Amino acid sequence: MDIPILFIKTLLLRPYVFIFLAAFLLIARQLLGWKRTGLFFVITWATAFLCEFSSTRTGIPFGWYHYTGATIGQELYLGNVPFMDSLSFTFLLFASYCLALSFLLPGRSSHSLPSAIPVLMFDQTVRSSWPVLVLTVVFFSFIDMIIDPVALRGDRWFLGKIYWYPDPGIHFGVPVANYIGWAVVGLIALTAYFICDRWLVRSLEGSHSAPSATRGNGRSGAPVTGAVILGCGLYYGVLIFNLTVTFWIGEPLIGMTGILIYIPITILLIFRLLGRLPAVALPVQPNQLPPQRSG
Repeated sequence: MDIPILFIKTLLLRPYVFIFLAAFLLIARQLLGWKRTGLFFVITWATAFLCEFSSTRTGIPFGWYHYTGATIGQELYLGNVPFMDSLSFTFLLFASYCLALSFLLPGRSSHSLPSAIPVLMFDQTVRSSWPVLVLTVVFFSFIDMIIDPVALRGDRWFLGKIYWYPDPGIHFGVPVANYIGWAVVGLIALTAYFICDRWLVRSLEGSHSAPSATRGNGRSGAPVTGAVILGCGLYYGVLIFNLTVTFWIGEPLIGMTGILIYIPITILLIFRLLGRLPAVALPVQPNQLPPQRSG
C-alpha cells in the first residue's frame, strides 16, 4: 500500500498522537524557532526509531519486546516499528524539556504577569546545561511510567494490542529495562540537540547577520514564560490523557500510583510558577562586572 495512504490512515487511527504533535510544533516554534524545532524533531525521532529498531532485534536499550503487527495495513510501519510510536518520543521529550526549564531557567520579577509569576529567561548557558539535561531525562522516564502500563493493555482501549514483552516486568508488567531505555533515548537525543544549539549560537555570533538573526525565536536571554508554561501544559495534557484511560479501563491501582508520582512534582511546579521557590540567578556578563578598586 502507498505510504501517503498509510500515513492518512495512521492519522485517522491515531488522531490523539497528531494533536499532541501539532501542539508540540506550535509551542516549540514559539520557544525555539523553526530551525531548532526541526533539529529537535529530527534528532529525537531518529534516535527513538533506531533504538526501537535495535531493541526489537537485540534487546538494547529498552530490553526485549516485540510488536504484534496487528495494525499492519491500518497504519504506517517503518520496518516492524509503528511510525506513530517513534513519533511520540518527539513531543514527549520536548514537553519534558519544558518542564525541566520551568524549574531551572533564571527568572526575573515582573509587574506585567499575574501574581508573583517570574519572567523566565531563555539563557543559553542554562538551557543546554547538564542540570536541564538530567532533569529532562528524569521527567521523560517518569511520563513513560504512566504511559507504558496502560499502553501494554491497549487491547482494552482504542490503541489496540500492538506490542508485548516476552518477560513481563515488576512494574505492572513493564520491565525496568524499558525505563532505562527511555532514559538512554532522552540522554542521547537531548545531548545531540544541545550540541547543535550551541553550534547555532556560535555560528550566529560569528556571522555578519548575527544582530538580525538573534532577534527571532530561540534567541538567548529572551523572555519565554508563556512558551515554557504551554510546554508544561502539553506534558500534563499527555499525563491526564493517559491517567484518564487508565481509570477508564478499570486499573485504579496503576492510576493512583501515577498520581502519587506527580503530586510532589506538581506542588513544586506551582510553587515555582508562583515565585515561592528561589529562582536561578542570571549569569553575570563580563561587561556587567563592577569596576575594580585600585589600591
